[in-house]
Amino acid sequence: MVAQGHFECQSVNRPPLFDGEEYTYLKTRMKFFLQGLDYQIWLIVEEGDLLVTNEKDKWTEDDKKKISLNCKDKSILCCALSKKEFNCISACESAMKMWEKLRITYEGTENVKEVRIDILVTQYERFQKQPSETITQMYSRFTDITNGLAGLGNMYQMGDMVREILRSLPASWTPKVTAIEEANDLMIMSLEKLIGSLMAHEINMERLGELSSKKKHTNTLKAEEDTSEEGSYS
Repeated sequence: MVAQGHFECQSVNRPPLFDGEEYTYLKTRMKFFLQGLDYQIWLIVEEGDLLVTNEKDKWTEDDKKKISLNCKDKSILCCALSKKEFNCISACESAMKMWEKLRITYEGTENVKEVRIDILVTQYERFQKQPSETITQMYSRFTDITNGLAGLGNMYQMGDMVREILRSLPASWTPKVTAIEEANDLMIMSLEKLIGSLMAHEINMERLGELSSKKKHTNTLKAEEDTSEEGSYS
């Protein structure tokens, strides 16, 4: 979420803002932002500051470039944080330590991380399409779970996720599920192709339902008219 008083900027020149919520979202976006800006900057976050061994009065041009990148990394991370989050990491000496402090604060220790993974894995394994959900809504809920797991380092193969979605569909979808399984190699089928196929089927089901409803309504009106005519002749 966006910190109060700030506007979430989608510009490629500004980092995403973080106010303490949706850390997994921030972590993924910030990683992509830094990699796109300069991959060396992202490596500094992962591996630590570029090393400069010379004294300040003996800095070479290469030393100055390294120090500039180290400082730029810290500056970018600070610009991405609300005042509250900045206060949490302001004492950190490097971008790597800032990043690690945020990770521990919002993902917790390894034990906490394992508990969160267990909770999300349970949600994943018990995932079911709800009766009132559209395919789009179901998929959004599914990706929230899988993205959460990916952010914690637990990723599923595409084929596993395809099978999980098919398994989650209600019995009324069985003919469509069977058709997809027979026509595709689920191990290499993409989620995008699967969801597109399911959305098309959903539209057809809605159209057929509307036609059936109109037909029933027409038959009801006809029956009422016939009854009315019979009454007028008695």
